[in-house]
Amino acid sequence: MQFVFIPERVCSKMYMIEVDEKDRTITKFDFKGGCPGNLQGLGRLMRGMTIDEVIERFDNMPICPTSKVSSCPEQIRHALLELREKLESGEVQERPRFGLDSFASLQK
Repeated sequence: MQFVFIPERVCSKMYMIEVDEKDRTITKFDFKGGCPGNLQGLGRLMRGMTIDEVIERFDNMPICPTSKVSSCPEQIRHALLELREKLESGEVQERPRFGLDSFASLQK
């Protein structure tokens, strides 16, 4: 399952998280915006971990000194909490449409 989350109050603009629905293991993490080195590092560390493991490890993270409101680990944690809720309820997020495909759904 692919899940897209729009973080708030941080430099990054979007997180795309892929999860194996059976064991709830993170298989892929991509992002738009933010600090590439930090977010790529977080993504590599999260790969192979379960949603619950990451939620637990990212609990009570300090805020980013530039935003003074949130941090990317905190926002990733919020994304995973939302994803876990969707998995438990059986709700499936519609796959996001980017590029030219997104225009196909527009009506004249």
